Amino acid sequence: MAKGKGLTVTFKATLQNQLALLPLDLNDMVCANHPVRIVGDILDKIDISKLIAEYKTGGASSYHPKVLLKILVYAYINNIYSSRKIEEAVCQNINFMWLAGMNKPDHNTINRFRSKRLQRTLRPIFSQVVELLCQEGLLSIKELYTDGTKIEANANRYTFVWGNSIKTNREKIKKQLSELWEYAQQVAA
Repeated sequence: MAKGKGLTVTFKATLQNQLALLPLDLNDMVCANHPVRIVGDILDKIDISKLIAEYKTGGASSYHPKVLLKILVYAYINNIYSSRKIEEAVCQNINFMWLAGMNKPDHNTINRFRSKRLQRTLRPIFSQVVELLCQEGLLSIKELYTDGTKIEANANRYTFVWGNSIKTNREKIKKQLSELWEYAQQVAA
């Protein structure tokens, strides 16, 4: 019989409306070495007591500030600054779902958290995150700089950055981080 004659095309079954006997485990859907796991682990270790102090007792329950902080940090790492885009990511992206523990804060909640509660406490939290990344060996302060130098194909002694240059530029780095924070605030507004 000639190749392809008399044969039918078969497709994989689509089980879009199929019920699952057991609930899906998001842990199985996120790779073990994915950056979202690092964000989750690092932010689980930081002290957010000053941030928790921003909340008033009583009233309706709130999303845990650590969950909202994880969502924001991971969104910023992925260059997502708009609260509506973050809300969309939390509803559609498996990594955000895993990080949020299937919580789905809306854009108003994200904006209130970012503008009211996080505004006064971000700097100490940011410092803790950088220190923990250094302790874990995931970040070296020597590598924490931005440089506008164009790298040429043939490297010579003038095309790399000296260690002393990095030390003198720490203030410039702090200024650039502040500018990045201001940019994120403008986008959020």
